[in-house]
Amino acid sequence: MLEGLEKMLAKGVDNALLRFGLGKGYLDQGDAAKAAEHLRRCVEQDPKYSAAWKLLGKALETQGDHAAARAAWTDGLAAAQAHGDKQAEKEMTVFLKRLDKRDAAST
Repeated sequence: MLEGLEKMLAKGVDNALLRFGLGKGYLDQGDAAKAAEHLRRCVEQDPKYSAAWKLLGKALETQGDHAAARAAWTDGLAAAQAHGDKQAEKEMTVFLKRLDKRDAAST
């Protein structure tokens, strides 16, 4: 699947849905850095794409960049609220609370 998406990108197709697919695919394969790269491009192209913000936060958290993950989920939460995406809103709220607990435990 990723190979086909990468070929589309190489041919000049570049849109939020393609970037989301690449980001999700790389995240599923365990390549959080590559996933974050594509998911960042996705949300640049469509800042209201709450599912992409959610996965971007996951990719960043996986890399250990909790501050960037928090920023992604905060932006994603705003996008989800503006777009009426209740499920993504709930999930990112939970992720942010987990980060808060982790931060509180480490201080």
